[in-house]
Amino acid sequence: MEPFIRKRTSKRRVQQVRSHSIRIRQDALAVEEPMEIRLSFPELDEPFPVAVTMRTPGNDFELAAGFLLTEGILSSADEVHSITYCRDPQTDGRQQYNIVNIRLRPGISVDRNRLQRHFFTNSSCGVCGKASLDAIRIQGIHPVSGDLLIRPSVIHGLGDALRREQDIFDQTGGLHAAGWFDPSGTLIALREDVGRHNAVDKLLGHAFLEKKTPLSDAILMVSGRTSFEIMQKAAVAGIPVVCAVSAPTSLACDTAREFNITLIGFARGERYNIYTGRHRIDNG
Repeated sequence: MEPFIRKRTSKRRVQQVRSHSIRIRQDALAVEEPMEIRLSFPELDEPFPVAVTMRTPGNDFELAAGFLLTEGILSSADEVHSITYCRDPQTDGRQQYNIVNIRLRPGISVDRNRLQRHFFTNSSCGVCGKASLDAIRIQGIHPVSGDLLIRPSVIHGLGDALRREQDIFDQTGGLHAAGWFDPSGTLIALREDVGRHNAVDKLLGHAFLEKKTPLSDAILMVSGRTSFEIMQKAAVAGIPVVCAVSAPTSLACDTAREFNITLIGFARGERYNIYTGRHRIDNG
């Protein structure tokens, strides 16, 4: 298990204005720092930089593994020999815990062309420049199968269940969350991050490293809107149902339809919209 090194929150002195009164207080902010993901395998003398993402520290190894899974670079946890922080003595000590090295086992081949993309992701939009379904078609991802059925009452409870477990959001009010639920609505795992796509990668990286993927009987619940990035990651992980507190984008709907994913938006209490895949909602 990775050590917890970086703080996830930071204190700042603020002026709090209420009507005509002003008072000085300490406010907790979500930390946002860059993290570089490097891949190493026997054919390379040095680790290969794959991506830089702006994230909230914590669950960094899961984030790295989840990113490589959903970008089609890794397909099995058995390919991974080790995951460590950078231990290069020439690296600034303050930055060693912002660099994650994933070492592959001997004999594992990697698509070098994908590694040449030099990803950069930020906390709001995900991987810069990715804008079409072709990005996942070329990964060979198949439509999600299975006969999962969920009751409307399960959907009704997802938002509140997700919100109750957002510990860092309670402190800062500034983080997204992604939750993995079973068909009965029981929360299996939750991850938070300043970026919604990072929260999903942390969650899927957790499942991946625990050898639980594909998540063919899972419900993914996310805070905020649902983007193409979220649906791409769900498709790679084989997730049949994705729910969100807010709206999906048009491309998220197109992706959900093409990959046979049930997409639900505005899931707030007993209200929700079904955008695709209504066959998985058991109204009987």
